[in-house]
Amino acid sequence: MPSFHNRPVRRRTILTGLAAAAAVPLGGAVIGALAPAALAAGSGYWHTSGRKILDANGNAVRIAGINWFGFETSNKVVHGLWARDYKSMLNQIASLRYNTLRLPYSDDILKSGAMPDSINFYQMNTDLQGLNCLQVLDKIISYAGSIGLRVILDRHRPDSGGQSPLWYTSSVSEATWISNLQALASRYKNNPTVVGIDLHNEPHDPATWASGNTSTDWRLAAQRAGNAVLSVNSNLLIFVEGIQTFNGVSGWWGGNLMGVQNYPVQLNVANRVVYSAHDYATSVSDQTWFHASNFPNNLPGVWDQYWGYIFKNNIAPVWVGEFGTTLQASIDKQWLSTLVSYLGTGTDSFQWTFWDWNPDSGDTGGILNADWTTVDTTKDGYLTAAKSSLFDPIGSVPTNGPTTPVSTPPSSPASPTPTASRTTSPSPSRTPSSPPPGGAVTASWHVDNDWGNGFTATVTVTNNTTAATKGWRVAWSWPGNQQITNSWNATVTQSGTGVTATNQGYNGAIAPGGSTSFGVQATYSGSNTTPTLTVTAS
Repeated sequence: MPSFHNRPVRRRTILTGLAAAAAVPLGGAVIGALAPAALAAGSGYWHTSGRKILDANGNAVRIAGINWFGFETSNKVVHGLWARDYKSMLNQIASLRYNTLRLPYSDDILKSGAMPDSINFYQMNTDLQGLNCLQVLDKIISYAGSIGLRVILDRHRPDSGGQSPLWYTSSVSEATWISNLQALASRYKNNPTVVGIDLHNEPHDPATWASGNTSTDWRLAAQRAGNAVLSVNSNLLIFVEGIQTFNGVSGWWGGNLMGVQNYPVQLNVANRVVYSAHDYATSVSDQTWFHASNFPNNLPGVWDQYWGYIFKNNIAPVWVGEFGTTLQASIDKQWLSTLVSYLGTGTDSFQWTFWDWNPDSGDTGGILNADWTTVDTTKDGYLTAAKSSLFDPIGSVPTNGPTTPVSTPPSSPASPTPTASRTTSPSPSRTPSSPPPGGAVTASWHVDNDWGNGFTATVTVTNNTTAATKGWRVAWSWPGNQQITNSWNATVTQSGTGVTATNQGYNGAIAPGGSTSFGVQATYSGSNTTPTLTVTAS
């Protein structure tokens, strides 16, 4: 069967139409009147017993959660905070009866001086202003715990540049990987909101399982890292993903756990291992099983082979850490319906976190629509049957905050704040005037991911002048082989070889010395040309 190749980075590709983000939905209010059962369910730290996850009181727990990505990208923070307050986001997640967050991150957030980008501090996220990446993570985890949500930290990438087949790279060593895992485990010690760590996202070829080669054997690496984590925080669950190819049989990245049958992960602390698989639909990549004559009835057998047998044979719990789809093709709808049925209901069933919350996932989309506010009720509806009843009390709508979008804020804040002040910007048809005095507004280009015929890139606009900007525009020309397909944090248009990006209403104001960023996704043939950027600002 064909193996899964480098898919077009769903962590970054963001849909257009984010100007609607000026509205602030659901407020930042704490969910009110949590029933005592909500706080008692899944109490304390969790551990495993056979195929089940149990809480500190021995009650069975069912992870029915959602991925919220961004800490692994160049923004170094969950996405969407340019549009909404983080508490509003978490309230909405809880109201939809997701009980657990998987938060992807890269090791970049643990670097000294790492600061988040693209957070709107005007009338929202005010308690995040001035905080570094880890301090923002602290805030998100703290609030999540206060409303009954649990968190799984996912070491998604060694750095924000893109996926890595192995747990180390030439610039991020295994020692750094383990040291950072320990740092996070220690940071959240005695805080059972963080129930565990996903050691590394989607190991794939040349990763091996039980080969004995310490440079590629993911099982051995997971044991080294898992034991290191447990040495500083023995209460955490250790989530171990699969690989791509075992004994010549290939599948999704991170989705092949066939080696567990004879070569399980063995840690120094018992009852801590949860195996994790990823599974996707045709919107991510095609596979032979989607075209079998007995599709979709063949799917349970496929899942049994790769990872389902672990649960069914009572070896360990299995957590489907990622699964998602744009839900546009009929095949994808059949796939999702069959998978949800396979995952089961109740606490004696597969664990899961859906990919994802964000609408800016190019090959899957998200539970939120492109406005970062409204819910794709069709997609969310498919998951209803698999949502755990254990945490249902947190599903109440906030009682002390608005449940509909509030009015757009005034056109200008009292004093501009760096990077994400909300102010009235020029319309896309207006040509900005000459730049403010005292220097220049510049732009830099960084390719985040390149998969051979397409890529995503981040453009950072920096104000080197002595006065705040009111608006900006970045323009460039390309050869005829490059074509914009998506953009975010700017209105991007292409005419022939010419491309123009104009600020959105919420990021036109850049304080002196400040910066903001926007992103693009594009296709290309031949070579991927780095453009020369021209900036005009008012």
